[in-house]
Amino acid sequence: MSNTNLITTDEEQILHIPPEAIDIFMSEMQVYRAAIKEMKTKLENLDDSFHSRYEYNPIHHIETRLKSMPSILKKMEKMGYEFTVENMKEVLNDIAGVRVICNYLDDMERVADMLLNQDDVTLLHKKEYHKYPKANGYRSLHLVVSIPVFLADEKRDVKVEIQIRTIAMDLWASLEHQLRYKNKNNIPVPEDLSKRLYGCAIVLTEIDKEMQRIYDEILKLSQQ
Repeated sequence: MSNTNLITTDEEQILHIPPEAIDIFMSEMQVYRAAIKEMKTKLENLDDSFHSRYEYNPIHHIETRLKSMPSILKKMEKMGYEFTVENMKEVLNDIAGVRVICNYLDDMERVADMLLNQDDVTLLHKKEYHKYPKANGYRSLHLVVSIPVFLADEKRDVKVEIQIRTIAMDLWASLEHQLRYKNKNNIPVPEDLSKRLYGCAIVLTEIDKEMQRIYDEILKLSQQ
């Protein structure tokens, strides 16, 4: 019995790519993987340094993600670009992804400032969704930066996308993403459900603000 019908659309896309192009792609992925490690270490060091000085960690935890080949192919096709490694490096900013989850609202800017003050970090793009949310309620601070990666025989500047969120922002974004993933047939979400999701984002925004106020007041009491 043939297994042809078991091949997914993503796998079909990959089958049409020449083997030599896949080899180059896999080599390039190693460079992005190294950039993720470099960025994660840098953020952990900044968090440790901040704790050493102020006895407080602004970062709750860090997550990382390397974009898969099917996702890259799908995004490039959507953007109208032919898949080549050079095109991929030029037009995609989110192949290497790092998500920083912070405790409070003020920690987001604090972490961003500490990171961008590093001599070897170059800011390429910044989107302040935490100040100007998307229409669906999504909030986060997005940075696209370039950092040097030292390889066996060269130094490469590599783009990394960093999403900085509070715990509440991450809760909403993670669940909203999960709900969209469940909708595999891309059926439009009914307006009433979209409004309820947006309402959850508003409630969590208010919780973020109140938690920041509570933290600030407790900090003042501890300094008396």
